[in-house]
Amino acid sequence: MTTRLRVVHTTGFVYSEPVVKSFNETRLTPRNDSRQSVVLEHIDTTPPARQYRYSDYWGTQVITFDLHTPHDRLEVVSTAVVETEDETRTPESMAASWERLRSAEVVDEFDEMLCPTAYTPHTDDLVAHAREAAGDLAPAAAAEAVVAEVTAEMRYLPGATEVHTTAAAAWERRSGVCQDYAHVALAMLRSLGIPARYVSGYLHPKASAEVGETVEGESHSWIEIWTGGWWGIDPTNDKPIDGHHIFIGSGRDYSDVTPIKGIYTGGGTSELDVSVRITRLA
Repeated sequence: MTTRLRVVHTTGFVYSEPVVKSFNETRLTPRNDSRQSVVLEHIDTTPPARQYRYSDYWGTQVITFDLHTPHDRLEVVSTAVVETEDETRTPESMAASWERLRSAEVVDEFDEMLCPTAYTPHTDDLVAHAREAAGDLAPAAAAEAVVAEVTAEMRYLPGATEVHTTAAAAWERRSGVCQDYAHVALAMLRSLGIPARYVSGYLHPKASAEVGETVEGESHSWIEIWTGGWWGIDPTNDKPIDGHHIFIGSGRDYSDVTPIKGIYTGGGTSELDVSVRITRLA
């Protein structure tokens, strides 16, 4: 069944002193793929600015803009209407053996999704838990077991971590938010030799929402795993990807799909305010 959703993601920055100039890039635009179709999308800024678009190395849509007029507030509003469906896992995507994953061809092709990163170090503790969860299972089943272990052991606790927290630190605390769940799962899976990548997007939190109903949504993170083909799973909820997930981009970890980042001159200190409103349209 197809679900049509409208997402309005508003990000506001308030500066204690005027910003003289700034350069910014956003990764807020949903991507067309086999599971979702983008009906419309646009980004509006206050103050207004000329925008430039390109797809980055990972295939994520990037919109950049620069401002050269002094301002003490910046607002970025991303609006998108997307039609989504539940993800379908094909038998081929679940069929790769350990022998195939360890072949030179696969290791070379997916090297960037196998190596540890600053966010996803392969510490002894993470590796040990990954091996225990995987046991003697085949790769796809082992991946599901690892994700189930992460979901069971971690506690969803906003404020327990911050945006730069590593998988090792989050796992030590056994708490965090969706970004941490994704990073922990990635570190464990990659340590086993299973290619896996970080996904940034949105999650509609209310399955029973009526058509026309607007709810407070959230930016969300999950992962995709390669065991003969790519398939997604949500470690925060230990569930497959369905019509409530809206895909924006993927990469090695959070740093590859940061929603908004930039540099500016002046400004002093700044305060950040973010809201996500999701409306079911059909």
